[in-house]
Amino acid sequence: MPKPVWLVRPRPDGGCDYVNFQSKLEGANPDTIEMREGSHLPPQMPLLKRRHCLPAAEAELRRRALQQDAGFQSSEPLF
Repeated sequence: MPKPVWLVRPRPDGGCDYVNFQSKLEGANPDTIEMREGSHLPPQMPLLKRRHCLPAAEAELRRRALQQDAGFQSSEPLF
């Protein structure tokens, strides 16, 4: 997962839930992916709910599960 991946799920109130996967900063283990979960209801600022650091293989499994089971879809970056 070399470039950031965004997954978005629309909500009935016009906002969305999002999950962002991206590589950690330089100097960190290159096989570690940061997973950020939050919500966004424009024009408000995005809300970050959780952050996790995962091995790359586990991050890929989570991404697939979110798309197949939780209704998330690939998206361009939200912000």
